[in-house]
Amino acid sequence: MARKSKLPPGLQLGRPAVLPASPEAARLDRVPNPHPDTHYVARFTMPEFTALCPITGQPDFAHFVIDYVPDKFLVESKSLKLYLNSFRNHGSFHEDCTVGIGKRLNQLLKPRWLRIGGYWYPRGGMPIDVFWQVGRLPKGVWAPDQGVAPYRGRG
Repeated sequence: MARKSKLPPGLQLGRPAVLPASPEAARLDRVPNPHPDTHYVARFTMPEFTALCPITGQPDFAHFVIDYVPDKFLVESKSLKLYLNSFRNHGSFHEDCTVGIGKRLNQLLKPRWLRIGGYWYPRGGMPIDVFWQVGRLPKGVWAPDQGVAPYRGRG
């Protein structure tokens, strides 16, 4: 007997999908949190994020870590992957990418707490890391360190 899905209709999940042309064109989906009465941290890590420098058009690379304590909704992971990969051909500064992603997730999910760490690889010999947070971590919730070492060259 087939199990009936409790997911909202119209999700990108389980369907063929093409990479969105831009972050603005990307659709982020959310699904109901099966444990809205429980405080817990959900973490997404994207170690191969790419965007384009808006000045030179050259690729920029980052390692992103997104942590959040959900309330009523979770971000659907396939839509998040498509959204993050839509930056591949998008020109944007490090700060705009990192903070913009955090704000869009916050608007979609309205989580109890969210933080995003954008650990960017060096551009012009200097790494630019960007961190953004909204809300307060609920008391008693374990939010581990993001686990990304600060940039260190050969030294």
